[in-house]
Amino acid sequence: MKIGIPKEILPGENRVALIPDSVKKLKEQGLEIVLESGAGAGSNHSDEDYAGCGAEIASSHQAVLGGADLIVKVMPPATGGDDGPDEVSQMKEGAALIGLLQPFNRRGMLEKLAARNLTAMSMEMVPRISRAQNMDVLSSMATVGGYKAVLMAANAFQRFFPMFMTAAGTIAPARVLILGAGVAGLQAIATAKRLGAVVEAFDTRPVVKGEVESLGAKFIALDASHEEAQDAGGYAKELSEAHHRKELELIASRMARTDIIITTAQIPGKKAPVLITEAMVKSLKPGSVILDMAVEGGGNCELTEYDTTVVKHGVTLIGKTNLPSLMPVHASQMYSRNILNLIDHLMGEDGLQFDMEDPITAGVVVTQGGSIVHPALRGGEG
Repeated sequence: MKIGIPKEILPGENRVALIPDSVKKLKEQGLEIVLESGAGAGSNHSDEDYAGCGAEIASSHQAVLGGADLIVKVMPPATGGDDGPDEVSQMKEGAALIGLLQPFNRRGMLEKLAARNLTAMSMEMVPRISRAQNMDVLSSMATVGGYKAVLMAANAFQRFFPMFMTAAGTIAPARVLILGAGVAGLQAIATAKRLGAVVEAFDTRPVVKGEVESLGAKFIALDASHEEAQDAGGYAKELSEAHHRKELELIASRMARTDIIITTAQIPGKKAPVLITEAMVKSLKPGSVILDMAVEGGGNCELTEYDTTVVKHGVTLIGKTNLPSLMPVHASQMYSRNILNLIDHLMGEDGLQFDMEDPITAGVVVTQGGSIVHPALRGGEG
């Protein structure tokens, strides 16, 4: 079986799907690896690094896509038009594809993948079960994003983070509010605490209180039951209108004393909830910073602009997308290990085996046999 690693064509994407260490492990299993020249450059891995691990180096995108039995990517394949050349049509019919496919937002891409008889696996769809933890790309990338978000906010903030006792007087620490205590939020809490800030965190799910407090932050709780706030997979649920009003009131009550807000709240397959209104932005002190990690899902702040940093009402609003790509070395390392673990899970004596009774396989496979097969996507639009 030949695995192809094409260079990512999305502008600003610096990650690579497999790093040399993972290539070496796959070669030891008797698999062939072909890498497009320069695919690892953005994450500081040279063609020579890959060749030293046994990979074949190809000079063209087409050679990798058209010659591989399994294509591993970071971002979804382009389908022609505004998102670049049609990568799907260049893939070998009947091949397999693994990547962050954004399946809820790319219905047309899914249909093209199915029409090409590709078995496509979307890493976002890895189920939240213990056996799949080492394949959980969302958690890996959220860890990177949560860390980087605080560093970016600190860079935009025109004051110190920690408390300082100086001859010129005492400087108070920055006050940071984290909205959402999933993996990204918890990493943001930990990073802000390391920098010396006073940190508060809000989440609709009462079950995360212990994790928040174990990191040294104060937990701000909403009066909602476990069933109202969290689904069976551990993700936050969309709240009722009444609970959402209470949520906004609770967040607004903390904002007058807040310097920096990191928002991370997202609901899989749905638009991100608006947690910060324009009126709430106006209540912040001049020089405050909001970094909206949910901007790709519509944003948690109604004033955030996609992939842009702006100043409104004296507040810096950062809507930078794809934060993991800003830390490509470790993001690629983590992503590559997740991919390697999935390949190991699927590998049988005669190549990839797709046991659709297995919850991991059934969770990640979105197209197979000429059809969109994932139950959550069969009737979707996007």
